[in-house]
Amino acid sequence: MAISRLIPNICSQKLPESRDFYVNLLGFQVTFESDWYVQVCSPENARLELGFIQQDHELVPPAFQKTPQGQYLTVVVADVDAVYAQAQAMNLEILQPPKDEFYGQRRLLMADPNGLLLDISTPIAPQ
Repeated sequence: MAISRLIPNICSQKLPESRDFYVNLLGFQVTFESDWYVQVCSPENARLELGFIQQDHELVPPAFQKTPQGQYLTVVVADVDAVYAQAQAMNLEILQPPKDEFYGQRRLLMADPNGLLLDISTPIAPQ
């Protein structure tokens, strides 16, 4: 089976805040927006997409209308320190400032407006 597209969709009670967070911090562009769903993509690669669906929308089964937990989203960027500087300028809460990890990533940890853990990383030489 050939997969043609993969779009992680985050259940959210904060669609405008989620949109603004990913647009202003990571440079995503809005490709679709309604009162119940927002979709963004990378300006360099439109196939790198992320969606936000109203958490209590009828399309979301009631058992899944919860705050995201038990997973995290990794976004690989060219310069994690630049993202860190932007996050500081936006007065966003930082869970872990950029740190060189043994497995070959310089990684910043923070939560998005929905409480989803973000691992924003830049590849480096492994230790």
